[in-house]
Amino acid sequence: MEIIAQWLDDLDDVVFSCRLLRERIRNLLLASLLLSAAVILEVAAVLLALRHPPLASATATMLLVFLMYRSATAPRVAVQQAS
Repeated sequence: MEIIAQWLDDLDDVVFSCRLLRERIRNLLLASLLLSAAVILEVAAVLLALRHPPLASATATMLLVFLMYRSATAPRVAVQQAS
């Protein structure tokens, strides 16, 4: 009976090891997806700037205004002083 409990314990260890490995692979895939999306966006921005400079300037201006609006309307976090 003791050997069955050891087998089940080993099986449990294998299952949870696979789950941890799956989580690492998932994080790696998400990071590579975000990196590839960032590179694609940068290349697209450069190509847009080379082919249509006024459109690229207008896009950059709209993004700047959006970021300024977002930073101005975001809720402020109170800074606590260390005592």
